[in-house]
Amino acid sequence: MILRAEELRFAFPGGAELIRGVTLCCAPGELLALLGPNGSGKTTLVRLLTGGLRPSSGRATLDGRPIASLSPRRLARAGALVPQSSAPPEGFTALDVVLMGRHPHLPRFAREGARDIEIARASMERTGVGGLADRPARTLSGGEWQRVLIARALCQEPRVLLLDEPVANLDIRYQLEVLRLLAALARGGLAVVAVMHDVNLAARFSDRLAVLKDGRLLASGAPREVMTEALLADAYGVSGRVFPGAYPRFEPD
Repeated sequence: MILRAEELRFAFPGGAELIRGVTLCCAPGELLALLGPNGSGKTTLVRLLTGGLRPSSGRATLDGRPIASLSPRRLARAGALVPQSSAPPEGFTALDVVLMGRHPHLPRFAREGARDIEIARASMERTGVGGLADRPARTLSGGEWQRVLIARALCQEPRVLLLDEPVANLDIRYQLEVLRLLAALARGGLAVVAVMHDVNLAARFSDRLAVLKDGRLLASGAPREVMTEALLADAYGVSGRVFPGAYPRFEPD
């Protein structure tokens, strides 16, 4: 299932354009990192790609079907969003949280059945938190909670996974664990789009980078193509050197 943005533009009524003619796509088996300074439009773009906002012009599509035309239930079965930040709820276990991902597949007011629980537990095993099923959500570490949220998204059985800053506020150990997980999910056939801030981690784990500035797409392509000193200076206003290698690395002056 290909997620595509075609000449997307967005502005709130009476406001300036926040997304300005963005065209890009993410295919199954690919991890695409969205980069850019604060205020560049990354989160707004994710909201457009998940149907949370409707474009002013252009369109966002899943396999050629406009996202705006899909019902919330149908959209939730095709794509799942892991939001930027959320607090673990009181009175819920990790398994309870993951089971919330089954709601798009259940009739109204229906309770989860054995099959739903099986899918939830499999999602937790897939994200490395199978042993935490009975733990109160409030007792989880930051890295554990992030992987539970990803398991909840996988419990929707999506073909597209979108994440808004999935490693924000995590220490380096959990950043690496989560990014290795996302790369593995992409290799397993999902189309994965992740908003990120750290250009070096994005270059290390992503198949493609898309760099935004002021709502415009500056560049999109493989890390070796996008990670140039000129482009990073343009995007972030910081000079430095890009060191080539298996994964390009940027060091600011």
